[in-house]
Order: sequence, then C-alpha cells, then structure tokens
Amino acid sequence: MTETTRVAIAGCGNIGRTHAAAVREIPGLSVVALVDAIPAAAEALADAIERNGDPRPRTYATLAEAFDGSDIDLVAVATPSGLHIQQGLEVLAAGKHLIIEKPLDVDLSRAQEIEAAAAEASSRGIVASVISQHRFDQGSRAVADAVGAGRFGRLTSAIASVAWWRSQGYYDSGDWRGTWAMDGGGALMNQGVHTVDLLLWLMGRPVEISARTALLAHERVEVEDTAVATVTFENGGLAVLHATTAAYPGLTVRLQLMGSAGSAVLDNDRLEYFHAAGEGTASADMGLQGGGNQAADELAKYPSETYEAKDPTVYPAGHIRQYRDVLDAIASGRAPGVTVTDAVNALAAVRAVYVSATLNTPVLFQDVLDGKYNDLEVRTGSTAAERVQA
Repeated sequence: MTETTRVAIAGCGNIGRTHAAAVREIPGLSVVALVDAIPAAAEALADAIERNGDPRPRTYATLAEAFDGSDIDLVAVATPSGLHIQQGLEVLAAGKHLIIEKPLDVDLSRAQEIEAAAAEASSRGIVASVISQHRFDQGSRAVADAVGAGRFGRLTSAIASVAWWRSQGYYDSGDWRGTWAMDGGGALMNQGVHTVDLLLWLMGRPVEISARTALLAHERVEVEDTAVATVTFENGGLAVLHATTAAYPGLTVRLQLMGSAGSAVLDNDRLEYFHAAGEGTASADMGLQGGGNQAADELAKYPSETYEAKDPTVYPAGHIRQYRDVLDAIASGRAPGVTVTDAVNALAAVRAVYVSATLNTPVLFQDVLDGKYNDLEVRTGSTAAERVQA
C-alpha cells in the first residue's frame, strides 16, 4: 500500500456520493477515479469533489479503463445491486482491495462465487468487505460486545422491524428499481438487508425461516413492499423479522434483543434500552417492564467522535467507521469486521424469506445455502384476502 490509499468509486449516484463523503473524512484516503456508464454522473461527482477543495478524480466508463488509466489501491462498488458481483470479481482479479455496497448481490449463487474469490484473494493479502455500516454504530457495538460476553444469558428472542415509506415516485425514478433482476427484491432486500445482517450477527446462524410477502401500497413494481417472517436459530432462539416500504410517513428501524439475563433495544441505530442482570440492579422476579435502563452507562464506554453529531447525509459516520476498519484490516492482515461470507449469509436469509413466501412453507436455511432452490423463480406473495378469493 502507498502512504495515500487511492480509491476508485464505481457508481456515482447517491450511494457513490456517500462513499466519496466517507473517504473525504479519513486522512490518507483519496478518491482518484470515478467509474460510471453514464459520463454525466461521473463528471457531476468529480465536480462536487473538486468544489470541496480536493483533487479532481479522473472519470471512466468502465473499471478496465480505470485500471489502465489510474493507480488504484481500493475500489468501492456502489452500482445497482445486480452489477455487484460482476464488478467485484473484476476488482479482485485486478488485485485491488474491495468494498461492495449492500446488498452483496441479487443472486445467491453469484454471491457464493465472489465468496470463493474473496477467500482466494485473502491468501494474497487482498481484503474484501461488504458495507454493513450499522455494525459499527456505538449502540450495535455495545450490544454485540454484551452478547459476546454472555451478559444477556441465553438469547431467547428478537424482533427486527424496518418500517419505512417509499413513494410511488421512488420506484418510478429508475427502470431497475423494484425489479427482481436488478433490485433482487423489495423492502427486505433493498431496505431491510442491514437489519437482517444485524439480526444474524447478534442471534447467530438461522435454521428455519417461514415467511409471507405482499405488494400492498405500490404499483408497477415486481417485488414486495411488505415482508414478515419468523426465524428459528441454532441456539433455539426465535425472531420476528418485518420490513416494509408501505408505512407512511415512515417509522424507525427497531431491533429488540431479549435474553434470560438481559435485553437491549436499538432504535434508529441508537441504543434506546440496555439491561444486564446482576450488575448493581435489583432482582426482577416479576419483570421491570422497561425499567432499569442502563443504556447511558453502557454507551459511556464507547466515546463518540465529532463527526457523529453532524448531518448524517453529509457525514456518514457508519461508512467512515467501516472504511477505517477495512484500512486497519489491510494494514494488520486480519479479516475485516464484515466479511463476504457474512454478506452471503444475510443474502441467503433474505432469499429464504422469498422462497418460503413463494412456496407457502417453511424452508431450511442450509437448503437455501446449498442451492436447493436456485432454480425457483421467486415472486411476491399474495395477501390473505386474495388467497381466499382465489
């Protein structure tokens, strides 16, 4: 690696701008190349970077052109989901470090292909990671550390909900939006995959998933705007998973984790509630009904940085922290905090939801990973009322 890590961003839309903003906040990182099949998009982002007082990146139509024309150490892939694997494989083949925006891809078998490529690349010192920036939030870290230390006892259940709103105009704004081919799914795949990742990170490996999906508040969309599922984990714990873009005007993302000796609630990425038994609190034989909140004391162990109080649309704190993790992984030779395998598991869980909803039956997580349903054409499930009418 050079003293300055030279970054190329592939995909210059909104997410590409998020990556550019994150790179700008980290000393030793510099965007040197922008790649987009639409030249105007790349030039617009180059203009924005230059207006911020940074050197203007060179712009390219393809990754191959960028590799020929610029010295690049790290590539961030921020294109539509259906292009992630093709471009990710190209990056790894070129010997560059790789960050892929979520979700890893829309196709599980392709995702497993890059999982194998990333494993091979790691033997050559190449780091590959997939954006799951909320793993690096203070609250998420506090909960994960508590789980790892056994402070919640046996994890018994969880509730994960993404209750957002997206207008019809959002889906109409791009031909790829709301399609199985390029979006890979709807509310769960596109908006909820971060929360799926957090759920698996905290609860462990899924065993069985049973689900329903529906399109309830939008038109001209192939995929679901509402999904609900129950998940059974290897540790015996149970979870309810919910994702929707039909919750006007948009509510919060909420993850409740409950155990035999403690519980925690993350709401919009913040630690709203935390309680671990036997840590200076009274016994709760009949329950505290939300009392005994230790969240403030817990968060005090994880000091914040100045940019975290700023506008998140300008200072994407989670992306910044994940970039720092990737840089540390490169420097130290360790695995990144979010691996490609982590992202494959999250994708497999989403796929299991769609398979279950399509077949109207519970499915085994391992069967999905093993490719049992690779040839199944998933579809958005009908509502109960429509099934009765049928």
